[in-house]
Amino acid sequence: MNIIICPGIHEPALTESFRVGLLDLIGTSAIADNPAKNILVYPGKDVLVLSALHILQFLRISVAHRRYRLTDSLESPIIFISFSAGVVGAIRAAHLWQLLGGRVKAFIAIDGWGVPLQGNFPIHRMSHDYFTHWSSCLLGSGQNNFYAEPAVDHLSIWKSPQTVQGCWVDSSIEIIPPKGRLTAAEFLLMLLKRYEAN
Repeated sequence: MNIIICPGIHEPALTESFRVGLLDLIGTSAIADNPAKNILVYPGKDVLVLSALHILQFLRISVAHRRYRLTDSLESPIIFISFSAGVVGAIRAAHLWQLLGGRVKAFIAIDGWGVPLQGNFPIHRMSHDYFTHWSSCLLGSGQNNFYAEPAVDHLSIWKSPQTVQGCWVDSSIEIIPPKGRLTAAEFLLMLLKRYEAN
């Protein structure tokens, strides 16, 4: 499974915390033999997180030149995990990746409030509170989404999703009642397991 992490405009330490938490999450499950080889973190900062072209260039360079290159370049499916302002660049990069012949296995937007999300690939939203979840789903979401309950601050869901409790909902049917309670990290692991199996 190949994952690209697209952060927002914040301290890089928060993304490192998310990456390490994701590696721990994957490492404790039966998802992958060597997850570190399959996770790319887009290093863009400030307004560059909004740039789909920079994200795409990073992906293409990583595919071609990194030792842990994605198998067979464009044919290797990718899961995008993006946060906050990074959702803007990541969703456009996902569409460009497809236009080039690449496959987007899933797109996970964490607190991408106000960002319209549509595509011919599965889309999931994760939000730090119910209002962000509800109002963001009006701009497009997939079936399985998550919101923090009780609400947490915006950066907490990125920095330490393993501590954020919340609700898993199927927004294609209705926003409430919730399907189940779990942590943001457990929800993310559930999605990754599903897409690794398919």
